[in-house]
Amino acid sequence: MTRLWTMIDLLESTGGAIDVPFEADGVSIDTRTLRPGDLFVALVGEGRDGHAFVADALAKGAAGAMVHRDVRSNNLPFPQGKGESLSFSAPFALSRLLRVDDTLAALARLGGFARVRSSARVVAVTGSVGKTTTKEMLRTILSAFGPTHAAEASYNNQWGLPLTLARMPRHAAFCVAEIGMNHAGEIAPLAHLANPHVAVITTVEKAHIGHLGSIEAIADEKAAIMTGMVPGGIAVLPLDSPQFTRLRDAAGAAKVATFGTSQGATVRLLSTEPDADGSIVLAEVGGHEVRFRLNAPGRHMAMNAMAALTAAHVLGLDRDIAAHALEAFAPLGGRGARRKLALAAGTALLLDESYNGNGASMRAALDVLRLQPAKRRIAVLGDMLELGAAGPSEHAGLADAVAQSADLLFACGPSMRNLFEAIPAALRGAHAEDSAALAPIVARAVAAGDAILVKGSLGSRMKHVVDALDAMTIEGTA
Repeated sequence: MTRLWTMIDLLESTGGAIDVPFEADGVSIDTRTLRPGDLFVALVGEGRDGHAFVADALAKGAAGAMVHRDVRSNNLPFPQGKGESLSFSAPFALSRLLRVDDTLAALARLGGFARVRSSARVVAVTGSVGKTTTKEMLRTILSAFGPTHAAEASYNNQWGLPLTLARMPRHAAFCVAEIGMNHAGEIAPLAHLANPHVAVITTVEKAHIGHLGSIEAIADEKAAIMTGMVPGGIAVLPLDSPQFTRLRDAAGAAKVATFGTSQGATVRLLSTEPDADGSIVLAEVGGHEVRFRLNAPGRHMAMNAMAALTAAHVLGLDRDIAAHALEAFAPLGGRGARRKLALAAGTALLLDESYNGNGASMRAALDVLRLQPAKRRIAVLGDMLELGAAGPSEHAGLADAVAQSADLLFACGPSMRNLFEAIPAALRGAHAEDSAALAPIVARAVAAGDAILVKGSLGSRMKHVVDALDAMTIEGTA
């Protein structure tokens, strides 16, 4: 069986040099999740240097390591022979190293090489809201038609996209890549690397407007995903978006398919029958109706499903199989995952939306909270970041949505104070400067019968609140 990365491919793709020959079955950038046989890539960034973990990676069974500077053992145990582990009293030079000019640039070359050699049909997804969920819906759909590879978590940036491609199995029939951005100019190079057959734009909203300056600039940046498509590639665009015409114009001569609720959409959402746990969805796919259960509540989730079904449709896949495959979809942690908290006096429901937050996704999550049968509906919200001058008004503008959906609001961060002060006094639970300070306050307030929504931008670290609530669970309590 051919290894994922032979020595010849490693050398050809990166332009590097290997001291002791090795081959790899996977690619890793983190020793905590590394698997034996992986190539460990020593990335440098954000105050962390992967070169400091090379010895640890090799000790854990890495096939080799890609580096751009000298590394030594740092006195860590290193396996010898048949699994014996020896400790050394002084640092020693390590072997099985792939030496390159720059590990991040070489990872991009590795990903590009993997994309070129693959016969998989590639779908790339971007958007202000819903790209990770749509990517996971596509993973679920495409897996019903053949071996499917998709990005982990939100691996969508300058290292996440190349890593996704570099991990793509040789036999994959489909690949789903996610492409994100914080600043202008970031999407185009990633799109060219992914070189998708289908490029999906889920939404255009005010996320990152503090960096890009206008909703039109955000639309232009999202549209850059189409510049990387293969010849004859198809763009999947949101027909209901106010920015649709701008996106369509950016597509130029490329083929365009659409999704939404409007007449003329390639895939049209006809109706939803919502409940606390999901919706019965009726959609029209290429002029034919499909009906399926989506176990993820909220109209926004149904619209993500429309985007995924459109991508499957333009790939020529059976619409009924694709739609019913979505019945196996479940939201990810931090993006709508639901779980019961077992408390001494009963249970509470946690809606974990802690991974991201902007105006559109906040309102969508609050709509889901409103659907929940509960004694109290509690919203725990953290700052929405990267909004620039629009920040105060964007936060205060959520007041009506909170009043319609929640009985109590707990908020943290300087921007969320604008919302906290804009709601009626009866809804104010508490405000804290950060999530670490808010977490114990929320934990003390939660009671059996509550439904608790936790949401905020990743930088707001709302997972502190989620962890505090999870820690309340009493083992063995029903």
